[in-house]
Amino acid sequence: MIAFGQWMENTPTLMLGVLLLLAMCLAAFIGYFGRRYRERRRTGDKDEGSQEGYVVSAVLGLLALLLGFTFALAVDRFETRRSLVLQEANAIGTSYLRSQLLEDPHRSRMSGILLAYTENRVALGTAKPANTKSLLERNDRLLTDLWSATAAAFDSVSNKHFSSSLLDTVNEVIDLDASRKAARQVRVPAEVFVVLVIYVVVTAGVLGYVLIGSRGIVVAGFLFILMVMSLLLIMDIDRPALGGITEAQGPMIELRDALRKQPPGTFDRWR
Repeated sequence: MIAFGQWMENTPTLMLGVLLLLAMCLAAFIGYFGRRYRERRRTGDKDEGSQEGYVVSAVLGLLALLLGFTFALAVDRFETRRSLVLQEANAIGTSYLRSQLLEDPHRSRMSGILLAYTENRVALGTAKPANTKSLLERNDRLLTDLWSATAAAFDSVSNKHFSSSLLDTVNEVIDLDASRKAARQVRVPAEVFVVLVIYVVVTAGVLGYVLIGSRGIVVAGFLFILMVMSLLLIMDIDRPALGGITEAQGPMIELRDALRKQPPGTFDRWR
């Protein structure tokens, strides 16, 4: 299952769709020829048509439930990741503003680290999974530097009420780093997608068995496309950095641009 999840993570969405559609067409052909083989040996059952209708309705209804529950699960995780991006941007921005109340060299040091950290977070949020190792290593180094700079600055503000506020915001930045990493790992289980893929392929076989004639082929083709689109949408939402629906980095990008325009000393106008 782990290997399947990694393969699905690194495979382009379009390729996944093509492979799934081919598997469904193959299953439909097997179902179609299975029906023809059975018709040659059929003795005649008057209720067979109604029974097939019940089976198709049950199969498609259960598929709709599976897709619906999986879609809700994927969207919930997507919303969590998006919310954490905004929370992290707010935490970094607050830390940057509070660091401007420090005296140099602590102010310049913390400001530079926070800007570099924000830039790295933006790059990490948009990077492909195969390119994240070096960015994650730099991310951890910058967090270590941030806490070291905070510890160095603490002595100069330890006797002020401001010190606890500074520590709280820096701690929040560190905590949100762990939260975002965890949110990227908590995905729809690969086992769920395995079951869905198998079920969709089996459903295609059932439709190939039931739908006959040129009109049936057209209807089956449309159903196959709709099922593939639904499953690919769920897979796309569940992947933070690949596909068309990725983890939005808008708040972090805006913060990065704002920090670049507000270097240390910007707020010293009336000090």
